[in-house]
Order: sequence, then C-alpha cells, then structure tokens
Amino acid sequence: MKEPIACLGAGRMGRGIAVVFAYAGHEVALVDFKARDDAAFKMLSDGALAEVRTVLDTLASFGLFDPAAVETLMQRVSVVPEAKPEAALSSASIIFEGVPEVLDRKREALARASKLAGPKPIIASTTSTILVDDLSGAVDHPERFLNAHWLNPAFLVPLVEISPGRHTDPAVTARVETLLESVGKVPVVCAARPGYIVPRIQALAMNEAARMVEEGVASAEDIDKAIKYGFGIRFATLGMLEFIDWGGGDILYYASRYLTGALGNERYAAP
Repeated sequence: MKEPIACLGAGRMGRGIAVVFAYAGHEVALVDFKARDDAAFKMLSDGALAEVRTVLDTLASFGLFDPAAVETLMQRVSVVPEAKPEAALSSASIIFEGVPEVLDRKREALARASKLAGPKPIIASTTSTILVDDLSGAVDHPERFLNAHWLNPAFLVPLVEISPGRHTDPAVTARVETLLESVGKVPVVCAARPGYIVPRIQALAMNEAARMVEEGVASAEDIDKAIKYGFGIRFATLGMLEFIDWGGGDILYYASRYLTGALGNERYAAP
C-alpha cells in the first residue's frame, strides 16, 4: 500500500495534487479546514470530486490511460469535513497545505493541523509567495516542515520548487524529493528567498512584456507570438544558464552593457 497523502484545503491546488497522487496509486484526503453546515460542505465536496473526475476524464480522453480506470482512481480521493480532520491528518505521510495566500490564515491552519496530525507527518506549504521561515514557527516540530511550491495546473506542470527552512531536517527534504519523483514530478531545491526560481524569473519577463506593449515596441499579439515561437521553444529545450554557457558569458555581458546604456535602465545590467 502506498503512503497516504492529505491536502489541507479542498481548493484548486488540493484538487490538482489529488489528481497526481491518486493516479500514482495513493489514497488522498482533501481536508476542508473551514467550518460549514452540512449543505455547504456537500456542495464543496461534490464540486471538488466533480473537478477531479473531469480532469481524469480529460486526461484519459487524451490517451494517457484507460478511461475505465477513472472509477478506480476516484475511489482513492475523499473530502473530509472540518469537524473530523484528525484521522486523515495523523495517518498521512505528508500533508500539503493549500489554504489562501494570507500569512495569518496559513499560520493558523498550520498550527492546528500540526497538533491534530501529531509529530510524524511531514508538512509542506504550497505557498507561492510566503517564505518558509515566516510559516515554520506555527508548526509543532518545525524540522518536518518546508515549502513545496507546485506550479498550476499541478497535474500538468512537472516542476515542484522545494524550499527548506533553517529548521528543516535535510532528511525531510530528501524524502519529499523522493516522493515527488516517484509520482512523476521534477523537484528542485532552492534557498528560502522571495520568488523561488520560476516566479522570480517569470515576474521579470512578464513585466518586460507588458512594458514593451506600453512603449509601443510591438503589439501584444506579436509579443506573445515571439514568446511562443522563439523564447518558449528555446527554453523548453535548454535551461537558461545552459543557454548562457552555450552562447558565451561574454556575449551576455556585452549585450547587457549595450541595453543598459541604450535603454537607460540598470535593470539590464549583468550580474
């Protein structure tokens, strides 16, 4: 039997993670952490399970697996009400926290979940913005806590950015890496710095694209076309640092120096 997984929160991130682990043979509990009456919980549960089923049906329709397997996969996913979370949390090998991106709400949820779960389960926040050490103080036994940033949609994008904190046991980081690899994900480890790897690079590129529209460099349509057929296809094959090495660090330096002067902005200066 593969180790059970719990997702704290039954929103979009938890549902995407459920697809990944259910497909890989794990039992997954989506734990609702918001108090609701029976009717509201039923609406949430039905909606979450319907979305998971729709994703699985779609993936099967692409030929990724036999559509007849959808029922088996769905039997691995459950939604647990806020009033009865202890069994799902304490039996999980790892708990992925996916509540909204509000520091106090995350700390409150993590504190409660860590007490209900007991000391054994690894706890990982999927936050895209909050530093691991701003959250770890809320967790009992913070050595079992880290950030694991999944990129949406979680069931399609292979990458998960792992960010251990100053209290994280290296063995916990290694276990999370191994688990993610076992379900077909590609984990990378980065320091506890704002923006991880992809969002930090992505924010620069997105702002620059918007700035070029603002400056009249090209139309939005042509900029997007350039990204899809030039930038995107290139960096789906080569890593960005591989590309620097392939072209030459000196080329980047000279190009950066020229752009800094020509556009009058230090944002182009080479590191």
